[in-house]
Amino acid sequence: TAMAAPAMQQPSANLKADWTNKPLLQRCQELVKVIDDYPAKELHPVFPWLVESIFGSLDGVIVGWNLRFLHTRMNEYNTVMDFLDPSGPMMKLVYKLQAEDYKYEIPISYLPSPVKASIQEGVLPDCPLFHNKLQFPMSGLLTLSMSLNPFEYYMFNFAFSLIVPKTYPPGQHGSCSDSAYFVLVDAYLKHFLPTEGNVPPSPFSDPRGSVAPPAPRSPSVPYVGYGVHSTSLLKRHISHQPSVNADPAAQEIWRSETLLQVFVEMWLHHYSLEMYQKLQSPQVKLALLQYRLNMSSMLCQPPAPPGSGTLHTYQEPFNPTEEHVLVVRLLVKHLHAFSNSLKQEQATSPSTHSHAPQPRFVQQKLYVFLQHCFGHWPLDASFRAVLETWLSYIQPWRYTGEKSNPQTDVQNRTVPDKWASFVQENLLMYTKLFQGFLSRAMRTDLVNAKNALMVFRVAKVFAQPNLSEMIHKGEQLFLEPEHVLHHRQPRVFLTPAHSGSFLSSRQPAGTDAVFKVKSHVYGLEGQDCQYKQMFGTELRAVVLKLIQIIAQARQTAKRISDHSAEAAANNSFLSWFSVSSSDPSYTFSGGEADDMGECVKKTHEFLDKALDYLCQIFRLNSGQLSQLMANLACTEDDGGSKQLPDCIQSENGLVLTDLGRMQIINGLRRFAIEYQGDPELQPIRSYENALLVRLLFKLSTFINDLMGDHMEALCSRQDLLGRVSRHYLTRSSAIVEQRRRSPVTRQARGHPQRARLSLRGLASYRTLLLLLLLYLFFALLSFGLLSSTALILVIGLVYELLLVLFADKLKAH
Repeated sequence: TAMAAPAMQQPSANLKADWTNKPLLQRCQELVKVIDDYPAKELHPVFPWLVESIFGSLDGVIVGWNLRFLHTRMNEYNTVMDFLDPSGPMMKLVYKLQAEDYKYEIPISYLPSPVKASIQEGVLPDCPLFHNKLQFPMSGLLTLSMSLNPFEYYMFNFAFSLIVPKTYPPGQHGSCSDSAYFVLVDAYLKHFLPTEGNVPPSPFSDPRGSVAPPAPRSPSVPYVGYGVHSTSLLKRHISHQPSVNADPAAQEIWRSETLLQVFVEMWLHHYSLEMYQKLQSPQVKLALLQYRLNMSSMLCQPPAPPGSGTLHTYQEPFNPTEEHVLVVRLLVKHLHAFSNSLKQEQATSPSTHSHAPQPRFVQQKLYVFLQHCFGHWPLDASFRAVLETWLSYIQPWRYTGEKSNPQTDVQNRTVPDKWASFVQENLLMYTKLFQGFLSRAMRTDLVNAKNALMVFRVAKVFAQPNLSEMIHKGEQLFLEPEHVLHHRQPRVFLTPAHSGSFLSSRQPAGTDAVFKVKSHVYGLEGQDCQYKQMFGTELRAVVLKLIQIIAQARQTAKRISDHSAEAAANNSFLSWFSVSSSDPSYTFSGGEADDMGECVKKTHEFLDKALDYLCQIFRLNSGQLSQLMANLACTEDDGGSKQLPDCIQSENGLVLTDLGRMQIINGLRRFAIEYQGDPELQPIRSYENALLVRLLFKLSTFINDLMGDHMEALCSRQDLLGRVSRHYLTRSSAIVEQRRRSPVTRQARGHPQRARLSLRGLASYRTLLLLLLLYLFFALLSFGLLSSTALILVIGLVYELLLVLFADKLKAH
């Protein structure tokens, strides 16, 4: 034994010593040699360290190889992908250790929060992944660990590395879809859930004759479908076998099951405590109650520390990233393709569906994950990742592998009738999430082309021929009166003291369509849910309101387009000779105007098509749509585009209402955004000379300080001299009058201003150019500098005097 110990530690010691000193390629080459040369007994202590070095530590301290930020253009990419490939050296190590039945520990503190909370209550969750791996001691639940075999341990760390917060390395930004992690997820899914052929067997086998998974389980548990038959999702059907060890192919199927369970449990656990308790079966809830009663009856039991993470104190934070959602979408798309690939096997059985049912636990957790995203994701364009994940799930017919006619437009392809059962058994995925999207759309700026695109995408999907009829039929089945629904059949339980599993075999679902739809809705929303019909009166009114908002957004986009076109024209050289814009907040540049015009053009296109699709989905006739447009046109004719947002008058001025906020968010109305401070102190404009602005401000300030009283006296006169003085010397009346158009406080409007001289207009490039041209003109007429200056002053005074004398007549006209 003394001689074996150094040999056992030799690969571990050598690898750890050289790990940080050698380049990645050389390290991988040495690892391949070690994996091939050493037996499993000596590789056993190396495995946890190697997994942590690759994927990073569970607490995030060790970064590992940073697979999420490793992209195809990097030198190390191919080396990493070859090493971690499903048929590569790392997986060979996993299989080598798996044949010897080694175990590795994972603290339950790193499990998803709902699972951790349940285990700390002493109750095992429904998912078979956690069964027969834990014991329930009377104390020390907070330090409990879960014992995993090598394959489970490897996949757990791989899946967990997606949800560990990490900082993006500087200068390494890239697309998520070409990262090493994203590509590996796709490779593992294709390998263990193949759409063609079977899962390749493990290169190592147990010398005892069969390779046992961690514990015997009832084989039909994790893959109870929601179709007519309770068929397994996997390629080989083993539901009739008493043990997974009876079939040599059971090991490959178990690996596929484990992969899917780990991915779903680790990536789709973002839901509230209330929703988590709904997802538990009635039998698990009963076991939880029994366990609490037993614990409360034990007087010697030490009290649990406060805030220990039980179901009572648990609150799951919501922090999935856009990358996280995109990986979930990849999982959804592959599950559809995998399920659809079974149709050829099932073609010989006339009683089966052409689409194998997805596991119910996938449907449940994806639903609550998407529902939580719909309610909590920011109202910006990053929601597109969540939206496309949802649209991918509700369109399994896109992943059948059948080549469609490219000449046929997507919305003209009728959804085949064979998908009616899928739509009905996923009814909430269509109706409840559509209602959630409507709520988001009504609070989003639809003038933005990216937001308009999302509305267009959803409307286009739901407008596919035959889909709305299927959804409507599903709602009718749910609302049809039926006998009392027994959602789940009774199960057999053992208490935690007997180390038994709370989960035993589940009875097949009924063949009745009404039962299936009710089972789906009640399973996700509870028996007391208040279902709101997608084609009911209440939701139809919401859709009509959204249509009106879309129409208003189109008109707003048109106004912005017109304004940007004018801005581009005013930026030309000839615009220097025209009267400058009176809007001090005018900031458009030619390039910005062009970009905005292009975006607005896309917005028009998306919103126009979205309107057409919504009318098709909810069967709105042209008369109803014309009436909506006419009402909107009347509002606009009444000056709606120039009206203030909806406000109420308070002692401090105007205060926005909820309707006013919605109008501003959607660009329907707006306040005139103006500079409301001292006109002399407003920011220097691009059409002004900064040096002249500062010099002229100092000069005018000196004159105003010196002659302020005299100027105030002149402005107070009621004769011609007073009128001329008021014209040339700035007063506060016009400014105050303009400010009253926006909800500024009365205190801000109440500061009086003295009469003063403003020379800032002379710093404008337009004014300077005009003066230069006048001097050149008088120079051609042989006038000197002083005489030219005198003539310019006389002409200016005469012009302004005429404006003052005829000001009243000009205002009347």
